[in-house]
Amino acid sequence: MTPVDHGEFERIRDVLASAGIEEPLSASDIVAVLDEHGVDVDSTHRVATVLGRRAESGAVEVVGENPPYRYRFVDE
Repeated sequence: MTPVDHGEFERIRDVLASAGIEEPLSASDIVAVLDEHGVDVDSTHRVATVLGRRAESGAVEVVGENPPYRYRFVDE
Protein backbone atom coordinates (compact mmCIF):
# COMPACT_ATOMS: atom_id res chain seq x y z
CA MET A 1 0.00 0.00 0.00
CA THR A 2 1.37 3.38 -0.96
CA PRO A 3 1.01 6.50 1.21
CA VAL A 4 -1.41 7.87 -1.39
CA ASP A 5 -3.57 4.74 -1.11
CA HIS A 6 -3.53 5.07 2.68
CA GLY A 7 -4.65 8.70 2.56
CA GLU A 8 -7.38 7.95 0.04
CA PHE A 9 -8.56 4.98 2.08
CA GLU A 10 -8.77 7.05 5.26
CA ARG A 11 -10.63 9.82 3.45
CA ILE A 12 -13.16 7.38 1.94
CA ARG A 13 -13.68 5.60 5.25
CA ASP A 14 -14.05 8.84 7.20
CA VAL A 15 -16.65 10.29 4.82
CA LEU A 16 -18.74 7.11 4.82
CA ALA A 17 -18.52 6.88 8.61
CA SER A 18 -19.56 10.50 9.08
CA ALA A 19 -22.46 9.91 6.69
CA GLY A 20 -23.55 6.99 8.88
CA ILE A 21 -23.29 4.45 6.08
CA GLU A 22 -22.70 0.92 7.28
CA GLU A 23 -24.09 -1.26 4.49
CA PRO A 24 -21.90 -2.49 1.65
CA LEU A 25 -21.78 -0.10 -1.31
CA SER A 26 -20.47 -0.40 -4.85
CA ALA A 27 -17.60 1.84 -5.90
CA SER A 28 -20.01 3.99 -7.92
CA ASP A 29 -22.30 4.37 -4.88
CA ILE A 30 -19.27 5.35 -2.80
CA VAL A 31 -18.24 7.95 -5.38
CA ALA A 32 -21.77 9.41 -5.22
CA VAL A 33 -21.56 9.71 -1.42
CA LEU A 34 -18.11 11.29 -1.63
CA ASP A 35 -19.41 13.75 -4.23
CA GLU A 36 -22.35 14.67 -1.98
CA HIS A 37 -19.82 15.52 0.73
CA GLY A 38 -17.58 17.58 -1.53
CA VAL A 39 -14.81 15.01 -1.84
CA ASP A 40 -13.38 14.70 -5.31
CA VAL A 41 -11.96 11.35 -6.41
CA ASP A 42 -10.26 10.41 -9.65
CA SER A 43 -12.74 7.74 -10.67
CA THR A 44 -14.88 4.81 -9.64
CA HIS A 45 -12.01 2.59 -10.73
CA ARG A 46 -9.65 4.38 -8.33
CA VAL A 47 -12.03 3.85 -5.40
CA ALA A 48 -12.31 0.15 -6.30
CA THR A 49 -8.53 -0.13 -6.55
CA VAL A 50 -7.90 1.49 -3.16
CA LEU A 51 -10.56 -0.58 -1.43
CA GLY A 52 -9.50 -3.77 -3.20
CA ARG A 53 -5.96 -3.31 -1.96
CA ARG A 54 -7.19 -2.84 1.58
CA ALA A 55 -9.27 -6.01 1.26
CA GLU A 56 -5.99 -7.91 1.00
CA SER A 57 -5.13 -6.83 4.56
CA GLY A 58 -8.64 -7.47 5.89
CA ALA A 59 -9.65 -3.83 6.42
CA VAL A 60 -12.35 -4.12 3.75
CA GLU A 61 -14.66 -6.96 2.87
CA VAL A 62 -15.54 -7.40 -0.80
CA VAL A 63 -19.15 -8.55 -1.11
CA GLY A 64 -20.40 -10.36 -4.18
CA GLU A 65 -19.16 -12.88 -6.66
CA ASN A 66 -19.55 -10.72 -9.77
CA PRO A 67 -19.28 -7.03 -10.54
CA PRO A 68 -20.40 -4.65 -9.36
CA TYR A 69 -18.66 -5.65 -6.17
CA ARG A 70 -19.72 -3.96 -2.97
CA TYR A 71 -17.34 -2.94 -0.23
CA ARG A 72 -17.82 -3.02 3.53
CA PHE A 73 -15.34 -1.62 6.01
CA VAL A 74 -14.23 -4.02 8.72
CA ASP A 75 -13.71 -2.61 12.19
CA GLU A 76 -10.02 -2.50 12.90
